[in-house]
Parts: sequence; C-alpha cells; structure tokens
Amino acid sequence: MLITREIRVTPEQRMVLEAARREFAADVIFLNSATMGLPPRRTIEAVQAGLIEWTSGRAEAPAYDGAVSRARSLYADLVGVDASSVAVGGQVSVFAGLIAASLPDNSEVLTAAGDFTSIVFPFHAHADRGVSAREVPLEDLADAVTSRTSLVSVSLVQSANGHVLDLDALVSACDGAGTRILLDTTQAVGWLPVDAGRVAYTVSGGYKWQLIPRGTAFLTIQRDLLDEVRPLNASWYAGAERWSSIYGAPLRLAKDARRFDVSPAWLSWIGAVPSLELLTEVGTDALYAHAVGLAHRFCAGVALPESRSAIVSAVADDDVPGLMRSAGIVGVTRAGRLRLSFHVSTSEQDVDKAIEVLSGHLRS
Repeated sequence: MLITREIRVTPEQRMVLEAARREFAADVIFLNSATMGLPPRRTIEAVQAGLIEWTSGRAEAPAYDGAVSRARSLYADLVGVDASSVAVGGQVSVFAGLIAASLPDNSEVLTAAGDFTSIVFPFHAHADRGVSAREVPLEDLADAVTSRTSLVSVSLVQSANGHVLDLDALVSACDGAGTRILLDTTQAVGWLPVDAGRVAYTVSGGYKWQLIPRGTAFLTIQRDLLDEVRPLNASWYAGAERWSSIYGAPLRLAKDARRFDVSPAWLSWIGAVPSLELLTEVGTDALYAHAVGLAHRFCAGVALPESRSAIVSAVADDDVPGLMRSAGIVGVTRAGRLRLSFHVSTSEQDVDKAIEVLSGHLRS
C-alpha cells in the first residue's frame, strides 16, 4: 500500500487528539494497542450504564439493536463503504471461515508467510476438498498471483511486525488475474486509512485499534458477491425482520450483508459505539499522522530504521523485560521480537520515556 499522507499533526488536529487522550486512564505507559486497545472513558461509562440497566431488570433485548446499528454505520464510515455492505459478529475467524466455505473445490488460496492464523487456518481446513493454501513471503505476494489463484487472504498490516502490505500492487495483480482478495484489517482500522471497497472482502476485529470490548468483529463484502457466499451461520439475528422471524421456516434472511450477522454480545456492542465515535471525531488523517509520527519519534530515538507503521518491531536484549517492568512500559513479544504500538492514547512524553529506557537495548 502506497501511503502518501503527510506525517504531521496540524495544530487543529493536536487539539482534538489531546482532548481524546484525556479519556484514557492507564497507570502505565501503554504501547500495546496491537494486542488489546485501551477503552476510553466514554466506553467504560456506556458499558457500566448497560450493566446497571441489565441489573435493574429493565433491559429489553430489542433495544440493543440501536447500538449494533450505530456501530455498523460508524464502522462503515471509517472504512469507506455503505452500512449495507457490513456484517457484524464476534470473531474474525468466523467470517474468514464463511469465505473459505464459499470457495469451489480445488481452489488455490495465496497467503503470506507468518500471517495471523485466523485468516490462514480456515483455508487449510478445506484441504479435504482440494483447496490448497500456498504460502509466500509478504513482499512476494503480488508477484505470486496467477490465473489459478482464486483468492488472496492476507492482513493489511502484519500482526507480528507491523509491516504494511503494498495493497496497490496486490490489487493490480489480482485485477489482472481475476483473483479476489480477503483483507484482514484488524491491525489497521483505527490508525491507518482503509478503503474496504477496493477488495472483495474485509474482516476486522474491534478489540485492538478500534478500542472496542472483545467480542466484536466486522465483515465487509462487495454487493455483487453477496449471493456467492452461503450464510452458513444463518443466525436469527440475520433475519429480514429479526424480531418477527425468530421461529420456524422458511429461510428469510436480510437482503444485504446483514444476512451474515452473528448474534451480538450486547454489552460489547454498547461499548463499540462510543469507541468508534471517538475515532471518528479524531479522524483518520489525524490518527494516522499521530500514530506514525510517534513511531518515527521512537525509532529515531533508539536508532532503529524509520517505520511507516504504527507498530515497531525490534530485537531486544535480555535486559529489556526487566527495564520495561521497572519503568511501567507495556509492550509484548511476538515472533521472538519486541512489539510496541502507538495509538491515540499515546503521548510524546510516553515515547520519550520509552526512548530513555530502551535506548541501546534494541536493534533491527
């Protein structure tokens, strides 16, 4: 993906970012949104209010539909598609499994080496009917597409190291070969501008960069492909009129992407709305400039190569775990490397402290 947006936060964007950052209350330097995003204050308050209503006995199941609908619309706006192209569920792998099951026998699927298994395993599970999953290095993905390739399943941003896919090259190669793309945007939506309409399918988990409680996921599907994917889950929640089609045959599902909905975990979707509203208020340009700008600041401070991602991955020496614990810095080890991620909740002061603690202990 060719990212040409300027990595500079304007004074106006800085004011919005500072207001947003005041909604976070971590008592550590949290550099781990790629694992589990921090909830803003408004999200905590919304979920607590939902718990109180549930506890009081006054909660009504149909009333939760408003939160689900609002979250669907907000997410659609973030990724540049119409809400009718978005399905909601609980896990990325459930939606990836739907796409895997829709492939004809003997299809070839192209995947990236070391990609997250939720968009790899579902295709290997169909080996008994001749579906083959061919793995190549991420940088070779576009060149590996052939006329035999039915689908490319790949993350827009790699979970292990934050590498950003060259989506322009992949789309060009797939257009030429008549190949569809399933794009996992879990590590992208929330900091990287995403145009989901460019590809056949996208899947995204909400509990990382989107700052949503776990148990939320989204599928986008191009409208002309709706009838090619069998709604294997056929949830009651996917009914055309969900509260009047909850008993008996015949099958009567929604006409749009909502036919793929999985019954939602209500409290998680209550929390989804304020988190997505916060991201929308800040805006994708500001989120991108802020996150990548902080990653640049960190890399420069610890003598690592410049990153074009909000995720920084580095080899850490044996002192690093103890140094981070002592300083209250939260990151994670993935694929044998330290992984740090910078988001709306991160300040320049957080980054400067991390530089002070980790300088001299990391290498590329």
